[in-house]
Amino acid sequence: MIAGFRRRLRPLFVLWLTAMWVMLMGEFSWANFIAGFLVAMAVVLFLPMPAMPVVNISIRWGALLALIIEWLWDLCKASVKVAWLALRPADPPKTAILQVPMRVQNDLILALATVLYNLQPGGTVSDIDIANRMWTIHVLDADTPEDIDREIGNVSRLEAKLIHVFERR
Repeated sequence: MIAGFRRRLRPLFVLWLTAMWVMLMGEFSWANFIAGFLVAMAVVLFLPMPAMPVVNISIRWGALLALIIEWLWDLCKASVKVAWLALRPADPPKTAILQVPMRVQNDLILALATVLYNLQPGGTVSDIDIANRMWTIHVLDADTPEDIDREIGNVSRLEAKLIHVFERR
């Protein structure tokens, strides 16, 4: 049992949680610091996180930086597009529910892809079939088959970038 506690105890994580607690309280005091430390220790020791699935993951840092910059640019474009769809003097666009296959192998990268896709306006992952590596997505602007093809292409590009950044085949 002691070995399990030793394995769970991560000093930097405890320090980070303690700092988050103090910031959450809004002021530094020894009482807040001690309470934060006790809460952090309780979280680390009694609520263990599962091991991260990091097999076959290595990061290409330049490609990761490019992915972040491109994702932020896409976020701005998608925000403007959705704002225009909401404010334009026309009927609301047709929506669609699509199933899109995913090629990423690692569950952590699949979760990251889901987060990145869901954070951008205009589309949402509504279901993940992990066994078949399939997303079910809701698309806001699906008036034409070209709009649907464009959104499937966006998912494919995001997936290809994540594979390039994180996975080794």
